[in-house]
Amino acid sequence: MTMTSGERVDSRRWWALAVVLAATFMALLDSFIVNVAIPSIQADLRASASDIQFILAGYTLAYAVLLITGSRLGDMFGRKRLFLIGMLGFVVASALCGAAPSSLYLILFRVLQGITAAAMMPQVLAMIQVSFPEREKAKAIGLYGATIGIATVSGQLLGGYLISQNLFGLGWRSVFLVNVPIGVAALLAGIPLLQESRNPSAKRLDLAGAIILTASLLALAFPLVQGREAGWPAWSFILLACFPAGLTLFIIYERKMLENGKSPLLSPSLFRDRSFSLGISLILVFYAIASALFFTLAVMLQQGFGYSALTSGLTYLPLGIGFFLASLASPKLVSRFGPAVLLVGAIITAGGIGYTLEIVHHHGGHLVWMALWPSLFIIGIGQGACAAPLIGTILSKVRQVNIGAASGVLTTATQLSTALGVCFVGIFFYRALDISALLDSHTRYAHAFTIALEFVLILSVIYAFLLIFLLKAGQQRHPEKLSVLRGRGVDSYGQLPESNPFQ
Repeated sequence: MTMTSGERVDSRRWWALAVVLAATFMALLDSFIVNVAIPSIQADLRASASDIQFILAGYTLAYAVLLITGSRLGDMFGRKRLFLIGMLGFVVASALCGAAPSSLYLILFRVLQGITAAAMMPQVLAMIQVSFPEREKAKAIGLYGATIGIATVSGQLLGGYLISQNLFGLGWRSVFLVNVPIGVAALLAGIPLLQESRNPSAKRLDLAGAIILTASLLALAFPLVQGREAGWPAWSFILLACFPAGLTLFIIYERKMLENGKSPLLSPSLFRDRSFSLGISLILVFYAIASALFFTLAVMLQQGFGYSALTSGLTYLPLGIGFFLASLASPKLVSRFGPAVLLVGAIITAGGIGYTLEIVHHHGGHLVWMALWPSLFIIGIGQGACAAPLIGTILSKVRQVNIGAASGVLTTATQLSTALGVCFVGIFFYRALDISALLDSHTRYAHAFTIALEFVLILSVIYAFLLIFLLKAGQQRHPEKLSVLRGRGVDSYGQLPESNPFQ
């Protein structure tokens, strides 16, 4: 369903949004919540270190590499249909994870979770884009961004609570079973509320293209997720080297598909859109910053300082609150001040990271978790001001025929950037731990965290400079259109109807 000027707007669209946001919450929650259950899983299932790695990685890998294929299937068979099928599968897979009798079964069911999430999640942004009129898209995407923030922060907090309370004697199984009632309610509500939409030009699945792209993404994602834990063996570098070759092969194959009049998995025209291509690079840096910060802070608090999972989760609470509030406010701010809000958000994020660095430097091994609350709140404000407007800007000029593919690529980029951030900053974090092995645990981990934060700060500065460059370039190309602070005729993304600061 594509909105046109003469088409009646679905009066139930906000209830439908609540359904797809529930799915977003569950899928992202499962990327984080399992971390706090690892000790209980190891004790109960007698899982080895290798088993634990694959329990964590199985979901992420299956999810990341199949998102684009999932978006294409939604274009072909209907986004509502794929969403509901994915939701049903995710609920079943979550129940199976909660009932897993061994680590092997848990690994298999986690992979199934990832596959079903890859069918469900790419439909969310596509359905938002085609179901809301232009004047409401920014608000809807703002709520989507707020949901991302809540899910990211809730993982450790909710997981820590469930484990500590041991509800109904379920132990670690409750972190999976919590999805079941949420998923069933969303599934039942989604059947009458969601509207069907599809891409009429998507006639059939480009199976060869899907296989090439999936293999290429796996060659990138697998070593990023598993390489550090395995000590960066030779196979990890071989796989990483295969990624650009596989991607080149995919591009060549897709172009030939288009030349022969066939329907490619990803149309090359999607990446000829400057705002989309540049926006994806910004997404990669933005989510790498967030993932690196979350990962290293959690390791320092739990492994270095011995805090419980619940206490560690409470540390992130101000960040989540700041993210939520800024995400809700961002549509109005961008409508009034334009794309400059993105830059202000990037500067606030960098300032919050610098403030966190100063706090840890000052306290060192005597750091108390609540001392981080003010700086984490600032980081949450900055990231919340960036997340939703950035997504909205990237998708705002994508043609409707490419909206499903664009949603899949965007969601894939967020997943891969999460792995990239942990991988890149994790190298320096663990190197610093090795060098300072003679120090006491608190001081050692605090020192390693400051080293990691310095690189996170560098990434945040790079992100800010990329935004400055892109906004300046857009203003030079369209000085008469880009009225950032004047508030004249701008739409909900802070742009005039026919302009985009990234084009």
